[in-house]
Amino acid sequence: MDEPRITAAELSELLRETIPLTRLLDLRVTEIGWGTCTVLLPGSETTLRAGGTVSGPALFAMADTALYGAVLSRIGLEPLAVTSDLSLRFLRKPPPDDLHGVGTLIRLGRRQAVGEVRLFGADPDQLVAHATGTYSLPL
Repeated sequence: MDEPRITAAELSELLRETIPLTRLLDLRVTEIGWGTCTVLLPGSETTLRAGGTVSGPALFAMADTALYGAVLSRIGLEPLAVTSDLSLRFLRKPPPDDLHGVGTLIRLGRRQAVGEVRLFGADPDQLVAHATGTYSLPL
């Protein structure tokens, strides 16, 4: 297996510099692999909505970030790789605790990348949401 073209620290720095929302949510990159990225959304009142559950927009940002990291793990630090499609399916009420997201690249072409993200709490077998998405890649 090949080594990823970026590190978790490099991706974290890029996110802090170019996507301020990741700072607001305290979204953290915890692991980068070849075609994979794992992120952590710490449990926080910032992400909660009525009913004590994590808001949909916070989960969406988490999924988008994990997929972005999975794409960049293969193509390197490319700030102009952009989301062209992202679909999120809510599967169960997320706990107001730490959530994890694992993005996996399914296909990498010259102009686009396709992947999925699995979002879960403490138990990786109990998904709270599942996302699929496509990134447009610069020439």
